[in-house]
Amino acid sequence: MPIKVTTETFKKEVLESDVPVIVDFWAQWCRPCLMLAPVLEEIASDLDGKVRIAKVNVDQEGYLANQYRISSIPTVLLFENGKLKTQVIGLMRKEDLIKRLGI
Repeated sequence: MPIKVTTETFKKEVLESDVPVIVDFWAQWCRPCLMLAPVLEEIASDLDGKVRIAKVNVDQEGYLANQYRISSIPTVLLFENGKLKTQVIGLMRKEDLIKRLGI
C-alpha cells in the first residue's frame, strides 16, 4: 500500500528506508497520474517487502517538487540506500515501468 510522504517525513520514509522506495510525484488534477496509481499499487503488491511506494502530492509539497526538479507529472523516482537512482517521467505500463526503474 502506498504511503503519503511530506517534506517532514521524506527523510525518514524514503532516504532512511532499508528497502528501495519508488516515489510518485503526482497531483489530483493530473489524469495520467490517476491512471498510474493502480499500476504502482500492483507493483507494491507484487514486490511486497522488496520495495515501498511513496506518493508526493506536488500541489501540497512544492518544496520536495522543487528539490527534485519535478517539471512534469507523473514523475517517478527510485531511491536506494538514500540516493536517487532512477527517474522516469510519464504514464507507462507496469512491465515498462519496472524495466525503466531497473527493479
